[in-house]
Amino acid sequence: MRAAILRKGNIVVDQLPDPKPGSGQVLVKTLACGICGTDLHARLYADLMNKSLAHVPWRKSMDLSKDIVFGHEFCGEIIENGPGTEGRFKPGARVTSVPRTMVDGRIEGVGYSDRNVGGYAERMLLGERFLLEVPNGLASEHAALSEPLAVGVHAVAKARLQDGEVPLVIGCGPVGLAVIAALRLKRKTVKLGPIIASDFSPKRREIAQIMGADVVVDPGKESPYATWESYAKLSPEEAAALPPSPVTGPATVRPQVIFECVGVPGMIQNVFQGAAQDARVIVVGVSMETDHQEPLIAIFKELNLQYVFGYTVDEFAVALKLLGDGDVDGSALVTAKVGLDGVAGAFDELAKPQSQIKVIIEPWR
Repeated sequence: MRAAILRKGNIVVDQLPDPKPGSGQVLVKTLACGICGTDLHARLYADLMNKSLAHVPWRKSMDLSKDIVFGHEFCGEIIENGPGTEGRFKPGARVTSVPRTMVDGRIEGVGYSDRNVGGYAERMLLGERFLLEVPNGLASEHAALSEPLAVGVHAVAKARLQDGEVPLVIGCGPVGLAVIAALRLKRKTVKLGPIIASDFSPKRREIAQIMGADVVVDPGKESPYATWESYAKLSPEEAAALPPSPVTGPATVRPQVIFECVGVPGMIQNVFQGAAQDARVIVVGVSMETDHQEPLIAIFKELNLQYVFGYTVDEFAVALKLLGDGDVDGSALVTAKVGLDGVAGAFDELAKPQSQIKVIIEPWR
């Protein structure tokens, strides 16, 4: 089979042996696979990623001397059920899943592995236990968005939002847009203030509004933190009803929750500097590089810092249902589709994110 492979730091297209399903595995044809921003970072900083994984017992490092096939946002068509499976889905069924498979009775990851091929290949092996059928005729490229949307669903769940809080989303790439969509849906149960989103890209600000942002900010022209403050001010009556802080005195703004969705060095420090007193900061963006923050700023402001990662299996299923039911418009997120031969070029395009949001690989092209 053909695959787009990370080989010695470059993306190359080459042939790989056809995979054969083992116990608990299902062989699928990859119909669509999204290029994740983490893929872009991993190509450049895979060695640093490996060093970090050495401190996480449940994650397996990659052998970078071997071929790596990325791809953890995917939709596929079942070709064959392997031994030890229940045959829950027949050949021809379209499925997606969390990026996991079964290897010798163990759960292993798909997409950042020298052992388990990801969705940048014509075929891949998935664990039957994780498979979900694509609902309601949902397009394959939109079903592949379940994974990044689940990241947003999880981040918003981890934020433990409460009535009256005003969220600020920094960065409107796919993850930031997923957070915005999840915040909009959270309003069904929590009375949030306006959703404010910031990004340099006009295209991304446009999609942020489609996803549910009430206010969008170009940080090259105005401070997202000053904009947030203008929308979060308490009325004199509201301020009088709250007990004054022993540190800062009477309250003047509603509680702030910041979602950092950029994931480059310097952004967390930037958030520390701009955040309001007692803000909660949810770090969703993944920076592969060593970063630097000044804790004293966060200490003076008594900031609450929450890092988040991935999602639960149930949150992934929720994301798929949101797309299938039309609660999230997948078509607004997909800005380009390429075959395997276009993957390297797509990486270059996504490194300059002025026009692209989500590029979908269709390996069968």
